[in-house]
Amino acid sequence: MNDTLLFLNLGGGEIVVVLLIVLLFFGSKKIPELARGLGRGIREFKDATSGVQREIEESMRDVPKKKEIKKPEPPSESQSR
Repeated sequence: MNDTLLFLNLGGGEIVVVLLIVLLFFGSKKIPELARGLGRGIREFKDATSGVQREIEESMRDVPKKKEIKKPEPPSESQSR
């Protein structure tokens, strides 16, 4: 979380101001609903990404490995002229 705050260049005072604005804008009764919805959205996103990753890993295991391609043998040194 510190990396995010450093990226946004937010200090403690700015975070308090943002939280107060959110509180005034949405009201104290609406904030828990918003937090629950945000939590559900994050959880669904993580579930979807892990599902996609699992499918990719399974498909990688199911793909038959390519057989080694034999290199052509060099022509023999004794050639008739």
